[in-house]
Amino acid sequence: MNPLLEEQYKRLGISKEVLDFGAAVEESLKERFAGIDACAEYNQMKVVAAMQKNRVSAECFQTATGYGYNDLGRDVLERVYADCFCAEDALVRPQITCGTHALALALLSNLRPGDELLSPVGKPYDTLEEVIGIRPSKGSLAEYGITYAQADLLPDGSFDYESIAKAINERTKLATIQRSKGYAPRKTLSVERIGELIRFLKKQKPDIICMVDNCYGEFVETREPLEAGADLIVGSLIKNPGGGLAPIGGYLAGKKEYVENAAYRLTSPGLGKEVGASLGVIGSFYQGLFLAPTVVSGALKGAVFAANIYERLGFSVIPDSTESRHDIVQAVTFGSREAMTAFCEGIQAAAPVDSHVTPEPWAMPGYDCDVIMAAGAFVQGSSIELSADGPVKPPYTVYFQGGLTWYHAKLGILSSLQKLYERNLVKIDKV
Repeated sequence: MNPLLEEQYKRLGISKEVLDFGAAVEESLKERFAGIDACAEYNQMKVVAAMQKNRVSAECFQTATGYGYNDLGRDVLERVYADCFCAEDALVRPQITCGTHALALALLSNLRPGDELLSPVGKPYDTLEEVIGIRPSKGSLAEYGITYAQADLLPDGSFDYESIAKAINERTKLATIQRSKGYAPRKTLSVERIGELIRFLKKQKPDIICMVDNCYGEFVETREPLEAGADLIVGSLIKNPGGGLAPIGGYLAGKKEYVENAAYRLTSPGLGKEVGASLGVIGSFYQGLFLAPTVVSGALKGAVFAANIYERLGFSVIPDSTESRHDIVQAVTFGSREAMTAFCEGIQAAAPVDSHVTPEPWAMPGYDCDVIMAAGAFVQGSSIELSADGPVKPPYTVYFQGGLTWYHAKLGILSSLQKLYERNLVKIDKV
């Protein structure tokens, strides 16, 4: 390694033992990284083509206030998103506060009292439990008389088609398919597998709405779920598609009817997409989307690097070191609170913001146990930036994601390993 670079890592607290171990792992990943770069190049061209088709201009970056009538930048951006994701329409707004809000918006706008929501992929992400009413909460679907059914995945992670078929009835209106694993020990769903599930659902009930929670999955593959038959996809702009620049926001994209329903729920009946000013953040939405394919590729390299590092050290990782990737999240099971905490302290120590802070478990809104989060981010809660989190309970699994550049993701993983190494929680041998 270049002595100057080695010295720079030393200044950041990375020992030669950890650095050499990481360098050997990185050397073995050149072919994997080349594949990630090829996917990023394809998706970059896709974004540029959508922007050129919709004649993005300097006028699109102007600030709109008040009602936001005739907000050119907002309207053009929604057409760009629709083209990027192969949708009829899209809703991309700073008024959508987070991914959970976007999902709640999609569900509350497209379900009516007496309808039933089905999750054919097991338990949804923790924060959706209160949206659905699994855990009682004000304004949940359950309070509106919308029921919920669930079909768990089989032990090997495959779809339980028999149970799914039994769960579908005349009231089943919408199926929600979570692409990423959340805090569940399962594999992320590829676009291909999502398509297989949707075809089965449509065969059972042709008019069922198939919605995909696309969080953490955008631009990881060359195809998106709408191209595999989904009716609606939902995500957050402080994850993949915001490229680390969007300071807030969420999106829905898909069939025009379902997007319009969401717009009327977000604003008001009779107003829909016509109101909702972009409030000066629209330039960051455009530039973030432009950068997103490259940013996602850096996060993916970091996830693959983490999987290989920790698998070689004997820890259980999902996905494993050789699996194809379908989101940017990497799960590592440490088996102890001490090791989990050390990992998160290392991620925090590598951050450009708040690196001096020590992460502590706390009772986060929407979760049923204490959660530890490491995130020294420019945008609060941005999980396309270097971050790690997890519920502090057995088996003590931490979920690592993000990194606006590959180099920063790499530093984060080396820093996490350094913390474990210093506390004699791992033994580093030559690869």
